[in-house]
Amino acid sequence: MFPLQLAIGIQKTSVTSELRTKKVSPSKVDESQLFTVPDGWKEPAFTKDDNPKGLLEESSFATLFPKYREAYLKECWPLVQKALGDSHIKATLDLIEGSITVCTTKKTFDPYAVVRARDLIKLLARSVPFEQAVRILEDDMACDIIKIGTLVRTRERFVKRRQRLIGPKGSTLKALELLTNCYVMVQGNTVSALGPFNGLKEVRKVVLDTMKNIHPIYNIKTLMIKRELSKDPELRLQSWERFLPNFRHKNLTKRKEPKKKTTKKEYTPFPPQQPESQIDKELATGEFFLRESVKKRKKMEEIKVKQAEALTKRQEERNRAFIPPKEKPVMKKTNKAPSEAKIDIEAIKAKVRKAKTKKLGAPSVNPVPQTTPAYDKKKKNKG
Repeated sequence: MFPLQLAIGIQKTSVTSELRTKKVSPSKVDESQLFTVPDGWKEPAFTKDDNPKGLLEESSFATLFPKYREAYLKECWPLVQKALGDSHIKATLDLIEGSITVCTTKKTFDPYAVVRARDLIKLLARSVPFEQAVRILEDDMACDIIKIGTLVRTRERFVKRRQRLIGPKGSTLKALELLTNCYVMVQGNTVSALGPFNGLKEVRKVVLDTMKNIHPIYNIKTLMIKRELSKDPELRLQSWERFLPNFRHKNLTKRKEPKKKTTKKEYTPFPPQQPESQIDKELATGEFFLRESVKKRKKMEEIKVKQAEALTKRQEERNRAFIPPKEKPVMKKTNKAPSEAKIDIEAIKAKVRKAKTKKLGAPSVNPVPQTTPAYDKKKKNKG
């Protein structure tokens, strides 16, 4: 049985026992208690007592690894053999063919151990470090290898979207790991994820959406909101759609209407009228009945007219270079005194009087009393 089914069965038995002891009617029991897993419950480990006779047949799995992983696998291979030896799984490393093989032995009692060993060698071949890949041997761990190489057509667009998934200095990938409790490794055309089942489901969704040109920040925001809502026991069994953001796709097409619009003609069952031939045109104008000599003379006259027109055009183009351009008339600039500004004559006279009374070199200490001009006194004396 699966862990969730076992937990539901245990919870149902506990509720039914409470009903018998307390004599409570089944209609008053909260149905949400029947589908909750008790806190701290864990599935018991699979031991040799569960399968004492072992396996009937031997099963094996093999996978290839790239050349650049050869040095790392040679270094950590003793640790791989030790980890698989606890569950009695035999592992062989073939450096000539570049493959890893795992197979069961007579002492193997867990039938699912070889499947976990197969996932282990797949993760090691996909550049996942041994410290992380060995966690797949635990019961509550699973892995998912997402192929992203064929999801985008052009190579340049694929590289940009893959880099968008990783983020600047791996920040986006680190945020995704913290929210899903999974280890994520982007390598080549695949994304390897290792963690619990719920986290792997979210990681796959984020990776596929990123390859479909949906930025991972939208999914990360949704995961953050879900994480906060799961802490509230009242909202645990309610719908979270009202709290989750609804991001709309804002990328509009650059050109909605085509540049060249074609209008369909009305359908008519009759074919189009045939164009007139040269003979029909001559018959209409009457040239068909003329002699050959007259036709030739007429053609020559048309040719001479065309030649004369071309000659006059050519002559006009040549004469353009000798035609002087029109000169603009030169306008003399005259500084006219502004008529609007009024001149204060009395102020100018006062300045002139002060200038006459002052001595050159030093300003006057005492104000000079205003006197009448000398020529005025002479006039008075004469009178």
